[in-house]
Amino acid sequence: MIASTQTNQPFVDGDSSPSATQSLEQASAHLRAASLRITQPRIAILNALLSRDQPTSIEQLYSDLAKGSCDLVTVYRCLAAFEEIGIVRRSFFHNGTSLFEINLSGSNRYHVVSKKTRNLKTLDAESTAELLATIERIETRLRDQGYTEVNHVVEFFAESSTTPLRAQTPLNVN
Repeated sequence: MIASTQTNQPFVDGDSSPSATQSLEQASAHLRAASLRITQPRIAILNALLSRDQPTSIEQLYSDLAKGSCDLVTVYRCLAAFEEIGIVRRSFFHNGTSLFEINLSGSNRYHVVSKKTRNLKTLDAESTAELLATIERIETRLRDQGYTEVNHVVEFFAESSTTPLRAQTPLNVN
């Protein structure tokens, strides 16, 4: 069980299944390794991220939180800190809107978004493996050229001419 360093009371909000608890403990280990305190607002935000199966906006995450658990500014600050230590990945969809998803495995998930319906689908494993191999070659080449702190953003936008994209859920981005 995870304890807040502010209250020393054990707590796990939301889903307390073994995998959710394990993911929360893994995220907390990342926080500790980065010398970030484990606070109730951070745990609430992590739980909200863990309950989502696709990238989500800060406003959507904030609406998922229990009323009074933290303010919107805290959500922004926590997500920035989580992104900096690598447990959250930012994606850019629909006219530059930033969406966030938990990334405890350290490997990025890539998505394809329907231009018409805005439905989101995670890229298949074969395409992801091919993309990762290409990205690794390019990142290595850039490092060899002297670049540091190399990262990337890749998202696909498409419309199928034969079969519409089947999505996990439509993106609700305003």
